[in-house]
Amino acid sequence: MSHIEPDVAAPQVEGELAARSRATLVEGGLLADRLPGFRPRPAQQDLAAAVAGAFGSRDVLLAEAGTGTGKTFAYLVPAILSRRKTIISTGTRALQDQLYHRDLPRVRDALGIGLRTALLKGRANYLCRHRVERARGEARFTSAAQVSQFERIVAWGGRTRMGDVAEMESLAEDSPLLPMVTSTADNCLGNECPFWSECFVVQARQRAQDADIVVVNHHLLLADLALKQEGFGEILPGAEAFVVDEAHQLPELAAQFFGEGLSARPLVELARDAVAECRDVDGALAVLQEPARALEQATRGLRAEMEVVPVRGTQAQALLHANVADALDALSASLGALAGALAPLREAAPGLEACHMRALDQQARLARWCVPRGLDDGMAEADDDIRWYELSPRGFRLQRTPLDVSGPLRAHRERSGAAWVFTSATLAVDGSFDHIATRLGLVEPRTLLAPSPFDWATQALAYLPPSLPEPSSRDYSAAITAAVRPVLEASGGRAFLLFASHRALRETAEGLRDGPWPLFVQGEAPRHVLLQRFRESGNGVLLGAASFREGVDVAGGALSVVVIDKLPFAAPDDPVFEARLDAIRRAGGNPFRDEQVPQAVIALKQGVGRLIRSETDRGVLVLCDPRLLGKGYGKRFLASLPPFPRTRDIADVAAFFARG
Repeated sequence: MSHIEPDVAAPQVEGELAARSRATLVEGGLLADRLPGFRPRPAQQDLAAAVAGAFGSRDVLLAEAGTGTGKTFAYLVPAILSRRKTIISTGTRALQDQLYHRDLPRVRDALGIGLRTALLKGRANYLCRHRVERARGEARFTSAAQVSQFERIVAWGGRTRMGDVAEMESLAEDSPLLPMVTSTADNCLGNECPFWSECFVVQARQRAQDADIVVVNHHLLLADLALKQEGFGEILPGAEAFVVDEAHQLPELAAQFFGEGLSARPLVELARDAVAECRDVDGALAVLQEPARALEQATRGLRAEMEVVPVRGTQAQALLHANVADALDALSASLGALAGALAPLREAAPGLEACHMRALDQQARLARWCVPRGLDDGMAEADDDIRWYELSPRGFRLQRTPLDVSGPLRAHRERSGAAWVFTSATLAVDGSFDHIATRLGLVEPRTLLAPSPFDWATQALAYLPPSLPEPSSRDYSAAITAAVRPVLEASGGRAFLLFASHRALRETAEGLRDGPWPLFVQGEAPRHVLLQRFRESGNGVLLGAASFREGVDVAGGALSVVVIDKLPFAAPDDPVFEARLDAIRRAGGNPFRDEQVPQAVIALKQGVGRLIRSETDRGVLVLCDPRLLGKGYGKRFLASLPPFPRTRDIADVAAFFARG
């Protein structure tokens, strides 16, 4: 990587900022004096100094901060003290809200520095007044409950200052009303919108332009880097530093954003929006009603024909079926027909012009997806994109994903000329950052491994049950149930069981139904409801699959056991992952050693990190997979985990809980 050369004063500035950051976090420092409950941690101080060093020299830092390090304060302190324009990106909107509303104000106020801060999300998170007005005149509601919820949204829209739909706690993240009351980059009318002067997205963007520290999430950051223009493009060029928290998520998310997709819902929305925009244009409905209906029908027709293909697969697998290929042609034709019908109406209304552009864009995306891999849409030059699809119960997604995102990430980072800090609790594999550095396009970055401050010898124990069969065995789930039951008896429940597959989750749940502990099983209630009930139960057993590997943050005695049934190797039916392995093989590498094991190690560390969340937590980690001790690569997994004392004797588990 070509580094930006620091100016002559940079070493002095770097040293001063690092020293001030460290001093702020030590015993007797500002945070210890002004924040109740703050505990100085040497690893946190080291991380803050390293972040300050990267800021001072506009360099790149790759830092793993073990659970309990306090990495958020470690990067907020130098960011605030530096007074540089800083973009902080987090993994999810929930973490973004927590950082902006809780952590950032506490640190800023403790330091007594009056910086301007802003929270910025993608446009789909903000109420769109134009879409609300359109929805008022449409009969899209399918129940009285939807009508009631819509009325609550309208009432809230009249009093909200920020327009962030997260303010409405009663509105579910997957509510069908959301697309009706928010905009996308496709259907936004821009400055042609009659509500432009009141637009919440424009206002949020303006606040971010004026702020010293802007909190975003990875989706928004990557959408801008990929030039998807989510309303953030005017801010990135002014940033002097970027902090990417939960950075282990970035490569997979980047693959989504540097590719492009086409899915059923936007196609149906396009058809319905085209009809809705006819309200104020005489004669438009007679022209557009039939092609809009045909687009909806073609979208449903493609989904129906795809019933014969696997739920997830490659483009080639889908095109093996002649009916699927014909349905794709029909969808393309319907998009072309709608675009043709919209063309002479473009001047009549901004909304109709936007629909025309959307129809052309969706048709072009579909054409690029249908091109055989290795050729671009001009049928001339080779590309490395993987073309694949995924089915949902009523919809589909057709996706083009780049094989390697390290190049685009490196190019955007170097073009920014800013400092970049990538941090997470799970980046290293057996003490090495090589895997994540390669995925992120980093060449010889500064690195820091900041260990967790927990006393693992007394706070935790790792139990590896003996005599388990191979994970491929038909009896594996039953064996897991038998091995876990005495642990739950010793702990009195209070456990989180994490599974590699939903089938194993269901089988184990059935095997534990007769126990004295309430079970909270993924799929039986919304995630946030399960977590809340689990916390409140006091002795519950929570069962989840891969999506529960992150974000389960339960400190204290309510979670005292984490069980992991298998090493979390990626699913073999993932077409993007398979293509990546094939590329490593063609380049002379070893896919298992170079990709499958490192990725599984990082996933395992995420699950293990659910156990000990504070200095007062105690708990037992149950690692069930016999490959940890029976295979050579098992050593890489064990060496990547915190220094747990280990046992194979259930009596040690009982004694551990008896002590405390």
